[in-house]
Amino acid sequence: MKKADIEQFYARLRAANPAPTTELHYATPFQLLIAVILSAQATDVGVNKATARLFPVAPTADKMLQLGVEGLSEYIKTIGLYHTKARNVIATCQILLDQHGGEVPDQRVMLEALPGVGRKTANVVLNTAFGQPTIAVDTHIFRLGNRTGLAPGKTVVEVEQKLLRVTPDEYKKDAHHWLILHGRYICKARKPECERCIVSDLCRFKGKPDENRPSK
Repeated sequence: MKKADIEQFYARLRAANPAPTTELHYATPFQLLIAVILSAQATDVGVNKATARLFPVAPTADKMLQLGVEGLSEYIKTIGLYHTKARNVIATCQILLDQHGGEVPDQRVMLEALPGVGRKTANVVLNTAFGQPTIAVDTHIFRLGNRTGLAPGKTVVEVEQKLLRVTPDEYKKDAHHWLILHGRYICKARKPECERCIVSDLCRFKGKPDENRPSK
């Protein structure tokens, strides 16, 4: 995708959604971290239902640690892989208390040292909780980056690095949210809704019906 097209791509997404944010519900960086850990291979809707019960009881690392693995499991058992996630969350809470005063660190290396936290989760927390210009690449953004021609790549890291290179600085802080929402609701995996896509004429997707391409 050409530089001018990329600028227009983001400008349109911003005009349609000036203040994008995550669909996960949280009140603190700690709660966001836990919600993102729980969201792996699960829907935001499912996670929000579980955390609506969990966070009032265990809003902080020390309170959540007191639940223990079994206690936490009762709150998140509707979420996929909940046994593993419960163990990771409890271990993460212990590390946060032992090494970070119960607070979530704002550095990638420290976040990725936490159980259940990989590069994508760290990027989400750094961006959403701390306002850092990171772009977390999930399946939606990986698909969108390749399909549109915005940032094609064979791996999530390659797509992430290309997105960071081609995304203008003024859009980097919100790029993750614009792209994931566009991929989730418009540029869908099986049946992209090109007919109501506001960037369809900029997109390089060869599977678009010709009649859906707006005239330039």
